[in-house]
Amino acid sequence: MRIRVLWIGILVALAAGLTLASTPAWAAAKPFRCHMNFSLKGWSLFYKTASGLGKVSCDNGQKMRVRLTLKGGGLTFGKSSIRDGKGVFSGVYDIHEILGSYAMASAHAGAVRSAQAMVLTKGEVSLALSGLGRGWTLGVDFGEFRISPLK
Repeated sequence: MRIRVLWIGILVALAAGLTLASTPAWAAAKPFRCHMNFSLKGWSLFYKTASGLGKVSCDNGQKMRVRLTLKGGGLTFGKSSIRDGKGVFSGVYDIHEILGSYAMASAHAGAVRSAQAMVLTKGEVSLALSGLGRGWTLGVDFGEFRISPLK
């Protein structure tokens, strides 16, 4: 009986050791923030499209240049651009987690100069965008905001 209890204890200890060894390093780490500076330019006439470039830098020292695309539709009309836009990512464990598609929905109205702010999420990662725009827009739309690495 004692030998059986000893073997069970050894097997439990080995299983726990294997579980800890197979856990990714980022799972034990704390999330950090990343900041993005970007520009975006586009138009809409029922269909909405925009594209731009950005630079992402994270609190842990990781950096990446990215391409931004926005595609969607709705009752929307206009032409606009955002220069010197700012973005803040939270809930990030590795810079590559910022890449991918974020769902978005917005209501907007602006002429000549306007301020814009938006919060997007993709799983555990959140992105808050803000910037000053030029142009004119009016409408309600939905779509996809995509971030991909710049090659």
